[in-house]
Amino acid sequence: MDAKSKKYLLMNRQALEKDIKTSYIMDHMISDEVLTLQEEERVKQQSTQKERAAMLINIILTKDNNSYRSFYNALLHEGYRDLAALLQDGIPAVSSGNRKSSMDGMTSHVKTVLCEGGVPQRPVVFVTRPELVDAIKQKLCCLGSDPGWVTVYGMAGCGKTVLTAEALRDHQLLEDYFPGGVHWISVGKQDKAGLLIKLQNLCSRLEHDSTLSQRPPLNIEEAKDRLRLLMLRKYSRSLLILDDIWDSWVLKAFDNQCQVLITSRDRSITDAVSGNKYEVHVESGLAHEKGLEILSLFVNMKISELPEQANCLVRECKGSPLVISLIGALLRDFPNRWEYYLKQLQNKQFKRIRKSSSYDYEALDEAMSISVEQLNDNYKDYYKDLSILPKDVKVPTKVLCILWDMETEEVEDILQEFVNKSLLFCDRNGKSFHYYLHDLQLDFLTEKNRNQLQELHKNIVNQYKKHYKLNMPVSSQEDCMYWYNFLAYHMAGANMQKELRDLMFSLDWIKAKTELVGPAHLIHEYVEYSSVLDQKDSTIRENFQEFLSLNGHLLGRQPFPDIIQLGLCQPETSEVYQQAKLHAQRETGTFYLEWTNKKSLKNLYRLVVRPHRDAVYHACFSKDKQRIASCGADKTLQVFKAESGERLLEISAHDDEILCCAFSADGEFVATCSADKKVKIWNSRTGQCRRVYEEHSEQVNCCQFNNRSGQYLLATCSNDSFIKLWDLNKEYCRNTMIGHENSVSHCRFSPKDEYVASCSTDGTVKLWETRSGNEVKSIDVKDFFKNADEQADDVEVLVKCCSWSRNGDMILVVAKNKLLLFDVKTCDLLTQVIVSHHSTIQYCDFCPGDELVAVALSHCSVELWNINSLSKVAYCRGHMSWVHCVTFSPDGSLFLTSSDDQTVRIWETKKVCKSSDTVLKSELDVVFHNAEVMILAIYNQKHLQLISGNTDSVIMQTAAQESPISCCCLSEDLKFAAFGQENGTIKFLHLTKFIRIFGCSSPLTESYVFTILCYLKKNLRVLFFLFLNYVKKNIISFFVLKVLQLLDGKVLKSQKTYRTSVQHCRFTSDCQTLISSAHDSVIQIWSFESSSVLHELKGHEACVRCCTFSPNSKLLATGDDKGEIRIWDILTGALLHLCSPVTVDEGEPTHGGWVTDLSFSPDSKMLVSSGGYLKWWNVTTGESLQTFYTNGTNLKSIHVSPNFKVYVTVDNLGILYVLQRL
Repeated sequence: MDAKSKKYLLMNRQALEKDIKTSYIMDHMISDEVLTLQEEERVKQQSTQKERAAMLINIILTKDNNSYRSFYNALLHEGYRDLAALLQDGIPAVSSGNRKSSMDGMTSHVKTVLCEGGVPQRPVVFVTRPELVDAIKQKLCCLGSDPGWVTVYGMAGCGKTVLTAEALRDHQLLEDYFPGGVHWISVGKQDKAGLLIKLQNLCSRLEHDSTLSQRPPLNIEEAKDRLRLLMLRKYSRSLLILDDIWDSWVLKAFDNQCQVLITSRDRSITDAVSGNKYEVHVESGLAHEKGLEILSLFVNMKISELPEQANCLVRECKGSPLVISLIGALLRDFPNRWEYYLKQLQNKQFKRIRKSSSYDYEALDEAMSISVEQLNDNYKDYYKDLSILPKDVKVPTKVLCILWDMETEEVEDILQEFVNKSLLFCDRNGKSFHYYLHDLQLDFLTEKNRNQLQELHKNIVNQYKKHYKLNMPVSSQEDCMYWYNFLAYHMAGANMQKELRDLMFSLDWIKAKTELVGPAHLIHEYVEYSSVLDQKDSTIRENFQEFLSLNGHLLGRQPFPDIIQLGLCQPETSEVYQQAKLHAQRETGTFYLEWTNKKSLKNLYRLVVRPHRDAVYHACFSKDKQRIASCGADKTLQVFKAESGERLLEISAHDDEILCCAFSADGEFVATCSADKKVKIWNSRTGQCRRVYEEHSEQVNCCQFNNRSGQYLLATCSNDSFIKLWDLNKEYCRNTMIGHENSVSHCRFSPKDEYVASCSTDGTVKLWETRSGNEVKSIDVKDFFKNADEQADDVEVLVKCCSWSRNGDMILVVAKNKLLLFDVKTCDLLTQVIVSHHSTIQYCDFCPGDELVAVALSHCSVELWNINSLSKVAYCRGHMSWVHCVTFSPDGSLFLTSSDDQTVRIWETKKVCKSSDTVLKSELDVVFHNAEVMILAIYNQKHLQLISGNTDSVIMQTAAQESPISCCCLSEDLKFAAFGQENGTIKFLHLTKFIRIFGCSSPLTESYVFTILCYLKKNLRVLFFLFLNYVKKNIISFFVLKVLQLLDGKVLKSQKTYRTSVQHCRFTSDCQTLISSAHDSVIQIWSFESSSVLHELKGHEACVRCCTFSPNSKLLATGDDKGEIRIWDILTGALLHLCSPVTVDEGEPTHGGWVTDLSFSPDSKMLVSSGGYLKWWNVTTGESLQTFYTNGTNLKSIHVSPNFKVYVTVDNLGILYVLQRL
């Protein structure tokens, strides 16, 4: 044992003898074969626990380093982590002196671990590079038990992967440091969709022996969380190997506080992640002697016996292990061709594989060509078929069986020939074999067979169609994921327009694919293959792309939504709707719903563009309004036509997220700034980089050009608290403006470029003189948010954005949920507007006309306000996630918005102002009169509208009331209506007399009408109201049930009920029995005549907001705030069923929120419920039958026709839904 290890044992001996129990620790050490049964007996013979511990330590001191490691691991396993920590620094390094087990053979344990972990097998010919292998081992040991990163870096083809795999072929290393196993994933160059596929495959592999089958994660964040839990709970103390990493953002998906080894060409690749970091540099090529050794092993000769051409061959291969191996494999089969192969490499001028190829080896394509030429003719054709395989994809054997129409064994024999000649790689992961080409080989094949690629793609598509005919692959099949991910790729490569359109425009294919991998990959394919899909007309492709884009948040749900029902919500002219209608008509046993009034819902945006693969943080118009520039989380700058969305320019502009972009006044340049701390200037026509500025020390949040043409000035601001002014004709910053105490989030030139305004998280807005860079004014916005008893310093206000008026006299500032307008000269507050009580403002922009202000809100919408009248004039909905930016065109006729949903939307200002903000309140009443559906709704807070649900037309509308209307009801004969107002007033309308208000009850003293539940008896003309009463201190006191005579408003009956918040009440059809539910989750059944409680039902765990009787008066349904619905037997009070989805995504409430309303079908066999959306249930089984997802959420009620075929509701966006059962 090392002296250092002995020292740590002796130094901590007292603590060890005092605490450890030897029995289980010795079991581990015997299993590791470092302790004998005789030695165990000696320990057991000691009389006390302390003496037994002392004897065990004495025995360990006489042994080697393996005993120390085993004892340390046993302490960890048995929970003695504090004691193990005392010994950690004494752990001896893994010895590399005895390489026999590593080089010449492996224990069965190592073979099992590496096979299960997907570690590549050792090449047929392998030359030792022990110094590098030992270096990798040593760095892995340095990780200890702490999370961290080991980076093995060097040029492509230098052997990083082989060396890393070899370092893992060490029994002691795996046993001592990674007892949880190793898990290898080949990453390569990926976009987000490709990375998601890699993560899904890794999670699937790690979960293979799980008793519970889980769906693949649907996005990278979900995959990261799944992987973190697996590594923490199931594979603790395991090693994750990420092979061939290109981009630092990829590592963020694996930054889960685990132990990771990566291979990469970029030494700085781990700068973006946290944890301990270690590096191993692999030289760019083999030493000359190592190259000769590889050749000697291939031809089975001693190095001294190699012909003189060998030295020349190694030099021509430039030290590349891959190229030397290719030549060596050829010489093994044709040992007399040394001179021939040397001449081929020296004299034949091969065309470079591809100019944009990231591999840069002089001899690569030469060696590849020679290797392929030596195959017999049949094998050449098979190898040529591999030209159309996707990059960085391991292809299951089954795919090639379908391609070649052969049995598995035949295919494996052919592929093994390629593997033996180093022309193909095999991953034997478990029972199945997966094959892949190195990128170098694939690039070569693609270039060599470029003129035949279309036919090759066509062949694999035809073979797929022949094999599957009219069926589709299912998830249990080995080749399933390959076809769902790459069938469209092959069809596009074959230019099979009809087949690709049939595939991509099929709801069956969309359903199958999105269930497996989510919608992101499909949306990517619509963009990627648009040139093929749009050869006739782009409309259908746009229909499907928008359908997926707008429903992507639903297609990620569990349980998976009915895609036919989602399709039925599309416009009737959409191909998606027409296909869904045909499916619905053919389906038996499932009912579907038609949204009959959806045509009244107009999309107010003029153009929707999805230019990015991630969140869009900023977008802006060029001065001529012809172009739009956008940037975002995918690190790209995009320039496209404002009229059509046609892409003009795409630039991979930065190394991290791009936070802002701006056109110069003449449109010649575009500036970008990024979280990578850099500011870059680009030619907006060619994409050429003009300047790179790197003087900020933190992320740069905003960049803005001056407004006048001729002089190019750029202002930038950063988290380093500085604003910098740049002259594009100079290399360095012209002025640095210092004064803010915290991050500066936004900056903007005044209209005449005299000043620069800046906004900061320190709660201030500052004005700086452009010429000198001096601060001229400072406005402390925090002062306008503090309460009377607060100091300004105690208030945290993040000032996000500012915008100048056209003449520069005023400046608009955004903070929290307020718009504040200041006079620039005096710094006085001119006016302020609280835009929303429920969301924050992300961005604002003054319209060039000065009256309108656009604000982007965190709740996915945009609002337009008239700053003169302080009124909201438009409400723009359409984005599915946070809106980061809103910007007017130079003439104000258009404005654009950008969002986390990856879209940029262009809106027409006049169109939006005319038709927006026409929303209904959630409270409404519906009467189904003969075949008519009549709806009484509250319009814009102060009006009542009578709407025909059949024609979606407004029949009547009242004048504006003096107080907002809170609720309303409609008589069944359509003659009368009643409504309650927030001031406590109740009013009655005679609808047949031109909506004349003829009756009014007096306001309730010290009360506020929160809700009214009304039931109108046809004959008695009596209304029942439930009022929520408050005392002076706003403490809920009691609830009063009032019965009012219709014509004179006289109170017939008044009854105090609960002492807690009553949420809902419902009468039976004969009005003799009343159900009420309350905040305390108790349900009471009342006799109305005697005012006594008949039954009290308990069982809900949350507030019960709704309840209803079945028509046969035998059942009662109740719903609560947890999304739980219960079916009760009224006579016995027994719980019959609990209605809830089988599986729900983590964090997703069961019903999308509270259950707010319930209604039985006439035969009492079905139940419909409202909440976050609408659901239909089988009352007998409690199973979900159908779900209708509304555009908004938080539905307050559902009104159902007597025949249970028409349903009416309103969502929180004010959208009315009249649904007809098909």
